[in-house]
Amino acid sequence: MTKPPGKLLPLVAALLCGAVLAQAAQPSDSPVTASSPAVRTVAAGPLSGSPIAAKPTHQRGPKRQGQTPHTKPASASGDWNLTKHGKVLYLTFDDGPHAGWTPQVLQILRRHHAQATFFVLGAEAAKRPDLVEQTRAAGHHIGNHTWDHPMLTHIPAAKMRQEIFSGVKSKCFRPPFRDTNAAVEAAAKANHQRQVLWDVDTNDWKKPGAAAIEHAILAGAYPGAIVLMHDGGGNRAQTVAALERALTKLQHQGYKFRPLPC
Repeated sequence: MTKPPGKLLPLVAALLCGAVLAQAAQPSDSPVTASSPAVRTVAAGPLSGSPIAAKPTHQRGPKRQGQTPHTKPASASGDWNLTKHGKVLYLTFDDGPHAGWTPQVLQILRRHHAQATFFVLGAEAAKRPDLVEQTRAAGHHIGNHTWDHPMLTHIPAAKMRQEIFSGVKSKCFRPPFRDTNAAVEAAAKANHQRQVLWDVDTNDWKKPGAAAIEHAILAGAYPGAIVLMHDGGGNRAQTVAALERALTKLQHQGYKFRPLPC
């Protein structure tokens, strides 16, 4: 018996509504993705503005004139995390030991309870082994600055390696003139030495005057910085005078001075 059309339409509508509700109650077999406009999953990462959205990175002071980065691994660890000690500077002296200037530098460092790193030449160290040992005994560290200070990328590979391997024993190596490349760094590594450059160049070898050297040290100082000076290779009276004044002012600012882990 055929039902009147007026009663059939409400029945069909009720059946269709029930089917839709039943389908919605079933779990979906298709995965929800981060691209869904109203859904953010854990895999998509924290929301923008979340305190864990990105790890904070250590920000150093602005790059200053004459300041260039030394060699550090992208994620420093262990003793080579130079910023972990807080307000510490790493003073370094190249081209010694010198019979006249090195003892004066050591005296100033002792007066200020400061320790430093001396990148010595093998040829000079061989002339003054007692001065090298005196430097070590005072708590300073010794680095390799080659045997005779050549530009390493301008000499044959065999000679370059000889210059590095004949330098003093140390965990650290500094190329003269900052003249380096991948081959030089690899040779140092083969000699079990880390290549170490610097952050703050005082340009004291140019003898610009004690005031200019002092200003370079003070203006370039920030926690973890490596500062380049010289205790050999020429008259270092200006460096000695600048060092005394700069250390006094830096100590008043709360700085301490440690040797590099060489």
